[in-house]
Amino acid sequence: MIARPRPHLPVRPAWRCRNCAAPWPCGPAQLALAAEFYGHSIALAFYLAASMREAIDDTYELGLRPDLPALHARFLGWMSVARRRRRSHRL
Repeated sequence: MIARPRPHLPVRPAWRCRNCAAPWPCGPAQLALAAEFYGHSIALAFYLAASMREAIDDTYELGLRPDLPALHARFLGWMSVARRRRRSHRL
């Protein structure tokens, strides 16, 4: 029997990857999300923005102050880099 790779999903409230323990979305999660939402970047942005909002809420519930610029970079910042890479490959 062939073992399937475990998905890179978030564990709340810490928002760490269940598989590799990196801050979610980790690199493998970003690749999986980009593939899953291929051609639907607006839907991906809404999904990630909603996830970021939940991470902010979870951080407050833990009694901590969220680092909003860092969370924005982590959840949404990689999307613009991924789109630029994809565009440059088409040229």
